[in-house]
Amino acid sequence: MGQPPVTERGEDPRLVGLGAAVAQLRRELAGYQVEFRDRAIAEDELAALAAMVADGAPETARMRRSLLLVVGSIGSVSALRKPLMEVRNAVDLFGDTLPPPR
Repeated sequence: MGQPPVTERGEDPRLVGLGAAVAQLRRELAGYQVEFRDRAIAEDELAALAAMVADGAPETARMRRSLLLVVGSIGSVSALRKPLMEVRNAVDLFGDTLPPPR
């Protein structure tokens, strides 16, 4: 196990990937012209994810909670499916919130 690998600039590539995925979904959501009831929730949670990335030490449990809220908010919007899956995949790289069973 140990520590995750780092890029040449000393960054955790999982954070770099998560930041890129969150930024892409935020752009796609901003460009999505159709209004829906839970849009503000998705925007708030994506902002929270972006802040966690900027902080550099996100909590896996908090990331997963934000992801669940985003999925619940925009999961049925087919136009946002691909960037949403990219965010999910990036969060999944951080592992489970519970330790593996012994």
